[in-house]
Amino acid sequence: MQNLLLANEAVARGAYEAGVKVISSYPGTPSTEITESAAKYSDMYVEWAPNEKVALETAIGASFAGVRAMSCMKHVGLNVAADPLFTVAYSGVNAGLVIVVADDPGMHSSQNEQDSRYYALSAHVPMLEPSDSQEAKDYIRKAYVISENYDTPVIVRLTTRIAHSRSYVELEDRIELETKIFKKDVSKYVMMPAMARGRHIKVEERENKLQADISNYNLNKIIMRDKKVGIVCAGNVYQYCKEATNASLFKLGMVYPIDVDAIKRFSQEVEELLVIEELEPFIENKLKAHGVKCRGKDVFGIQGEFSVAYIREKLYGEKSPKPERSIPVRPPVMCPGCPHRSVLYALKRLKLTVNGDIGCYTLGASEPISAVDACVCMGASIGMSHGFDKANPENSKKTISVIGDSTFVHSGITGLINAVYNKGCSTIMILDNSITGMTGHQDNPTTGKTILGEETHQLDLKTLCEACGASSVRIVDAYNIEEVKKVVKEELERPSVSVIIAKRPCALLLKKHSPPQKILEEKCRNCGMCLTIGCPALEKRNSGVAINRELCVGCKVCNQMCNFGAIVQGDANE
Repeated sequence: MQNLLLANEAVARGAYEAGVKVISSYPGTPSTEITESAAKYSDMYVEWAPNEKVALETAIGASFAGVRAMSCMKHVGLNVAADPLFTVAYSGVNAGLVIVVADDPGMHSSQNEQDSRYYALSAHVPMLEPSDSQEAKDYIRKAYVISENYDTPVIVRLTTRIAHSRSYVELEDRIELETKIFKKDVSKYVMMPAMARGRHIKVEERENKLQADISNYNLNKIIMRDKKVGIVCAGNVYQYCKEATNASLFKLGMVYPIDVDAIKRFSQEVEELLVIEELEPFIENKLKAHGVKCRGKDVFGIQGEFSVAYIREKLYGEKSPKPERSIPVRPPVMCPGCPHRSVLYALKRLKLTVNGDIGCYTLGASEPISAVDACVCMGASIGMSHGFDKANPENSKKTISVIGDSTFVHSGITGLINAVYNKGCSTIMILDNSITGMTGHQDNPTTGKTILGEETHQLDLKTLCEACGASSVRIVDAYNIEEVKKVVKEELERPSVSVIIAKRPCALLLKKHSPPQKILEEKCRNCGMCLTIGCPALEKRNSGVAINRELCVGCKVCNQMCNFGAIVQGDANE
């Protein structure tokens, strides 16, 4: 039976068919749908973990306990999980262990263009890279075979275009596997230095054996066409090259280790060998190191994602015709009624330096709010404000951290503990919208629900922050601009670490909203003050400012912006 699936859905299906029992992940675009799709299969235990490190550790534990396990994340999440990854590469597995990582060339939803293939190289872990949904499913199944045959975790790499593309997939039945017995073996499972030295030798032996055996797994594919040029490629770039050129193609399904001998033979069949790969010259450098004459990055850059048009332009000088009219740029904005907007507006009015974090509130760096001044990675805002404080104590009176509830649990708690322990006086604001918003409304420990919507213990952020040693923990209404400003000013004067929790649920969670607001034309001075909040429901028209009733959720934040009483709540039936 064939189904039209996202590659992310196909990965979940592959895990199901492979007999996987445990999946633990942290949401992150473009990988999120893998775990959400996997949760629909009752034969697998699936969970959201607080962060990627915990997720991978959970999967490792399940593998050691004797069942096939998987952990999924985006590329920057692999940084968080790198510590257990590098060590489990030494210890190996009991039952199969697969890590799925989704890279984001072009940075559609990420803060960098990290190339995760280097993790496979550095950790000496095999990596597969599918080029469509069918391969995404099939490669997951093969990854478990490789994992157990070679006693190694296996990474399967996706990119945004593959993860979020659909193609037909042939579905198969699930295989049921017996749980393997966990046998006490200190030399294998306890990575103290003496044991790790012995396991490092095993890693090298394993890698050499896998290198020799690659061809047995039928992961690479050769398509002989015009022999003037041969192209080595993988993943979505293979699809582009197949359409953009008539060159002969060597498609890598296993991108680490690379079957160099097979590529050498392929290169002898063509006049010129090109390597076309997004981001870093990973494949190209490996081939050159083994004496294979090839070109790549002198033609194609190391930034951004490729396309059929881009490849044709670089190879043949063909430029795509420019559209008669350019499409207006539409940057992402916070939704109408987003509780982060009013908080960030208040911080801007206070003229504070705002260390932001990863989440919807990062959009507060853009006009017209322009409140966020710095953002690095998940959980960094708290440590950064502590650094501002220690660099110059006067900074603590003018600096604040903003971090979401899910991000705080992910990696902000230790930053709070550090600031308290080291006698800082940072002010930290947790923007609690009761969900993991930017990745599509996943539950987290603060929501009191599991990935299946089951009731569970709900983490109390106020109690947690008090237990971490915050001298003051106050809760404010995120929609109340004056209350936010008042409490922030008071807490900035406190000579110790304090936390403000700004609470309001994400506007998209609410099933029923208040009636839309309306503008009384006779009172409106057309001053434009209400537009400075940046709400998409407020529109500048030739006749003045208007409120789009289809977008307005009735949050009443814009009412607070008007000094003339021109914005009032309308009638639901208007």
